[in-house]
Amino acid sequence: QTSHTDAYEMMKAVIHLLPIAAFLALGYMVSRRTATAFLNQPLFVLSSHSLELRLSAGFGGAQNSSGNSKAQKKSLDTTKVRTISKNSPGAGTKPLRTAANTFDKIYKQHGKPCAHDLYVRSPSNDASTFWFVGKIARQIDESQCSGTAVPTLQEAVLSHKRLILEYAQTLRPQNLGGPFSKGLEVWTAPGNSEIDVVQNKLPLTQVIGSTVDISESFSVSDVGFNPEIYVGEEITKGGLRVKRGEDGAPIKPVFDIPNLK
Repeated sequence: QTSHTDAYEMMKAVIHLLPIAAFLALGYMVSRRTATAFLNQPLFVLSSHSLELRLSAGFGGAQNSSGNSKAQKKSLDTTKVRTISKNSPGAGTKPLRTAANTFDKIYKQHGKPCAHDLYVRSPSNDASTFWFVGKIARQIDESQCSGTAVPTLQEAVLSHKRLILEYAQTLRPQNLGGPFSKGLEVWTAPGNSEIDVVQNKLPLTQVIGSTVDISESFSVSDVGFNPEIYVGEEITKGGLRVKRGEDGAPIKPVFDIPNLK
């Protein structure tokens, strides 16, 4: 018997596919090359206008965080980490916009191979629920790197971890903010794999470590973050989330979405 959660996940997957389905329905009007280029794009396009709407005055302000106060007071190398001030409401606006613009630039260069999907879990809220919060892109062409080496996925996420978690708390405060912000975790999946993840075809992988694990060859300019944006009922009911075990593996069998090709 399909649970309400499974039904919701299937509905979300179908909703995510609507733009693609509409595009393919007009396939006779476009070339195969155009269709392929479309399908290689992120399922969400983040415009500067939509980003401005998502950025509330409180983003980056004084609220509970998964980090401790001593760590927050330490000065961070701004060439290695996207930093935001905890003491100034709205202080996260500029780094988030910069991260989004950087994502757009890198993704236009390399497409899907440079991207990974991001999920956040709050063990103190629901240890089996992982919330989709956006995507990260890293420069994969060493000749175009601001740093002296191609950043690893771990370095890319760690350099943006604080920004990602602060944003996640504003995106879904009911489950990731306030008392549930302690011990937030970041998990990844291959880029643009939302449908496969919803269908329980892929596991999620936790990113562990701290900024000390970021090498001297790394530059934060080689990484961008594209935040998920909720609209309509998602604002109150929540957006895409999946169920996984402690190791990130699916806890339910693979299932198909009807008429999905």
